[in-house]
Amino acid sequence: MSAEEAGPGLNCLVTGATGYIGGRLVPELLAAGHRVRCLARSPAKLRDYPWAGDAEVVRGDVTDPGSVGEAMRGMDVAYYLVHALGTGKGFEDTDRRAARVFGEQARAAGVRRIVYLGGLTPDGVPEDELSPHLRSRTEVGRILLDSGVPTTVLRAAVIIGSGSASFEMLRYLTERLPVMVTPSWVHTRIQPIGVRDVLRTLVGSARMPADVNRAFDIGGPEVLTYLDMMRRYASIAGLPRRLIVPVPVLTPRLSSHWVGLVTPVPRSIARPLTESLRHEVVCHEHDITRYVPDPPGRPIGFDDAVRLALQRVRDAQVTTRWSSASVPGAPSDPLPTDPDWAGGSLYTDRRELTVDTSPAALWRVIEGIGGDNGWYSFPLAWAVRGWLDRLVGGVGLRRGRRDAARLRVGDSLDFWRVEEIEPGHLLRLRAEMRLPGLAWLEMYAEVGDDGRTRYRQRALFHPRGFLGHAYWWSVSPFHAVVFGGMARNIAKAAARDATAGAPEPAPSHAP
Repeated sequence: MSAEEAGPGLNCLVTGATGYIGGRLVPELLAAGHRVRCLARSPAKLRDYPWAGDAEVVRGDVTDPGSVGEAMRGMDVAYYLVHALGTGKGFEDTDRRAARVFGEQARAAGVRRIVYLGGLTPDGVPEDELSPHLRSRTEVGRILLDSGVPTTVLRAAVIIGSGSASFEMLRYLTERLPVMVTPSWVHTRIQPIGVRDVLRTLVGSARMPADVNRAFDIGGPEVLTYLDMMRRYASIAGLPRRLIVPVPVLTPRLSSHWVGLVTPVPRSIARPLTESLRHEVVCHEHDITRYVPDPPGRPIGFDDAVRLALQRVRDAQVTTRWSSASVPGAPSDPLPTDPDWAGGSLYTDRRELTVDTSPAALWRVIEGIGGDNGWYSFPLAWAVRGWLDRLVGGVGLRRGRRDAARLRVGDSLDFWRVEEIEPGHLLRLRAEMRLPGLAWLEMYAEVGDDGRTRYRQRALFHPRGFLGHAYWWSVSPFHAVVFGGMARNIAKAAARDATAGAPEPAPSHAP
């Protein structure tokens, strides 16, 4: 159905637009002729999205009634796409409080419909036996259904799409381990769904009749075990047949450590995902088609969903990733203003070099840093730091990049996040590794007073307590190797690439 056939566009509020699903839903709503307002704690993270100029972005938090109420004003439909996954022991309380605020403010503002994407729950399993993750998502759905605003709760199991946490977990487990000792949950029956069908259903739910207030199971056309999914992924990706040996001793807790070591998905996210696989998650109805009919050839099957996701990865067209949203517990403080900083110690390591190339050639190397391109200094030191971060529950160094050549504000970049980017001039990264303080790394491409290209690099650290100061002084002897080597090798790579005419940055080198 075209936008014209569907009727006039609706005013839609989207929460979670910096996340995996929300960042993809906004352009789909716009394409369907709707008007979109995004509620975000950090609106700057949406600045560089391709659709940013077509949607309104307002600052707010779903736990703050004032900002939610203001954002709801004039809205017809409100999408609830946030959750406190992995934020610690109190995440269920946070989810509960946010859902109540959202429902109350939607009712007060006269919103016609709430649409919520939750998790598919196993049939016949008491709620107190569900994983905390699934239990919380079930409770959130119930709170919204009881809010007094007609609500659509969509319940999905594993979502297959380029960049989703579930797909990345499946992909890396299968690709990296030709022989796998796996937990017993690989025999659990699952009904996966392609992300395209999730988005189609979310958009279609906006126009449900006012008397519909219920949950719907949504899934693809096949029911598979996780073992089936790994074997079929291997076949589609052209990998040799995997030898998979399930063992009963790997609990969800141990499984999350195992997934965290093998895949880029950190333990804080891997654990709720693996806990959710303990029970069968299969659709028990397909009533959603009464209101959002399946077009020809939809929903797509598992194999086609994997092929589409892999093609997106290979073409570097992954629009959002599971890491698009900030890591729970990661520092979010902006870089303190300099030199007006009055919040205590701020340690700085500065490097500056003249580069025999143009600023544009230098910028290509700067913007291409991280991921497969590496960090241009002492790879072993970076690798060890990444492993140490994983061991203490951090994100580690393996999140990589969304795009091999281009960055935007809010992108995750290994254990950093892009806090600011001025194309051709500045890249500022904020550390999301586990640290006793806050850290940033800045890289500049500039033209000096002599007309020559200058590379300027600045690492900053704001320590937290005695441990923060001790940390800085313990690692400062290595800065000449790590940061000095980085500056030298970025300059060399830029000069070499300019001479060779290569458009892409070179991989990392030892200093």
